[in-house]
Amino acid sequence: MGAQWKAKGKAQAADARGKLFGRLAKDIMIAARNGADPAANSRLRLVVEQARKVSMPKETLERAIKKGAGLLGDTVSFERVIYEGFAPHQVAVMIEVLTDNVNRTASEMRVLFRKGQQGSSGSVSWDFDHVGMIEAEPAQAGADPELAAIEAGAQDFEPADEDGVTVFITEPTDLDLVSRALPAHGFHLVAAKLGYKPKNPIDPANLSAEQLEEVEAFLGAIDNNDDVQNVFVGLAG
Repeated sequence: MGAQWKAKGKAQAADARGKLFGRLAKDIMIAARNGADPAANSRLRLVVEQARKVSMPKETLERAIKKGAGLLGDTVSFERVIYEGFAPHQVAVMIEVLTDNVNRTASEMRVLFRKGQQGSSGSVSWDFDHVGMIEAEPAQAGADPELAAIEAGAQDFEPADEDGVTVFITEPTDLDLVSRALPAHGFHLVAAKLGYKPKNPIDPANLSAEQLEEVEAFLGAIDNNDDVQNVFVGLAG
């Protein structure tokens, strides 16, 4: 599962596509507050590139930029909140939300955490590093992620997953710099964002199949919430 939990299976992936567009639209609107030109707004440029790579409709993308930049007359008001706690079996989780109604979201999170344990601010974050996360795939055969990480200025990398995507880890302030450098070292950018990497992840092998199912069910319910943007989990692999 790595640092960020992702739904598994074709049905879940298809269902997640609509959610992904919605979440990207929020990210675009937030980033566009600092300017509607991706060339002059590095945060917006990264999110726009990600949206294009997953084939977000052009009209949806452009409307999100204009709405975020205030060019459509209506005001975008999302608040970023981090919820911390534990999934079943003491698996640490950090949940990033963007919400237009903090009270509603807080109430929904309390219900979702009934299958786990909700913590206060700082109860789990001490065991995570705040980092830049760049998902990239090789642009050519034989592309070496270790060499690319060194030459592009990344701190570390996680070996490619079953889809061939390598995650490069950076300092938060180096996210845009490394994202720009990776293509020159044989990797196509898939996504780039700030996130949380567990310092002491639990090995899934130490959990039974039933326990893992309970963790997955909890994470799936969290991920299905419309306000949730990202879920970072203290599981290895």
